Amino acid sequence: MTLHTLASGSEGNCLLVRCGETNLLVDAGISLRRITAALGALGLSMAEVDGILLTHGHTDHIAALGTLCKHHKTPLYASAGAAAQICDKFGAAQYQMRTVRAGEAFSIGGVSVTPFPTSHDAWGSLDYRLDGNGGSIGVLTDTGYVTDEAFDALMGVDLLVLESNHDIEWLRSGPYPYYLKERILGAYGHLSNDDAARFAAEMARQGTREIVLAHLSRENNTPERARSTVQRALDAAGLTVRLSVAPRGETSACYEVEGRTCRK
Repeated sequence: MTLHTLASGSEGNCLLVRCGETNLLVDAGISLRRITAALGALGLSMAEVDGILLTHGHTDHIAALGTLCKHHKTPLYASAGAAAQICDKFGAAQYQMRTVRAGEAFSIGGVSVTPFPTSHDAWGSLDYRLDGNGGSIGVLTDTGYVTDEAFDALMGVDLLVLESNHDIEWLRSGPYPYYLKERILGAYGHLSNDDAARFAAEMARQGTREIVLAHLSRENNTPERARSTVQRALDAAGLTVRLSVAPRGETSACYEVEGRTCRK
């Protein structure tokens, strides 16, 4: 069971999970051309993707769907609320959409998928835990805080993709307008580096062996700032995990649930 991020950040989000013969995307927030090129570099085509798990309806998570639904019949999975918003924007998506409910696991090929609710300013926002042969992967981004359901669902995952969106003081003193700062800092916004650090330490206590920090703000964060904040919290607690930061606009290294990095 492996993971690649294809893009991560406010300009677009998409990641690939592979488990045996099952290939899943989480979100499709970059162009279909970029997704196709990234998959091709990894030896895959869109025809081999078994499903796309959609977290919510913001453009940086669904940008490819208008084109994708014209050319591919890949099943789409989203909450009822997110599905309504997505299908309103991309009418063709309704023919491929399958609604899921938070807390109700379902299977796609060899992967068991458990959706759980997040706290974001988008209808029916969800993230996912994926369990396959030999391991588990969790994704937690685009949430103002770690919901109880997210906490429960993600405990014990081997590999976690975790939002570390902003440095709080950089955001507060930065150029964003007041309303946008309040949105990001609020309960329906994004996790800060400090939020990520606290949750990363708790996850490490529960057995998580690798954490990939994701969805970093270009204006209010840097990979070095995010990583150092989380690493300090882990070190202070005497915890050891493999920690890295997802690249913003290119395909990442290949992460395995065992915590080793493999070749592309």
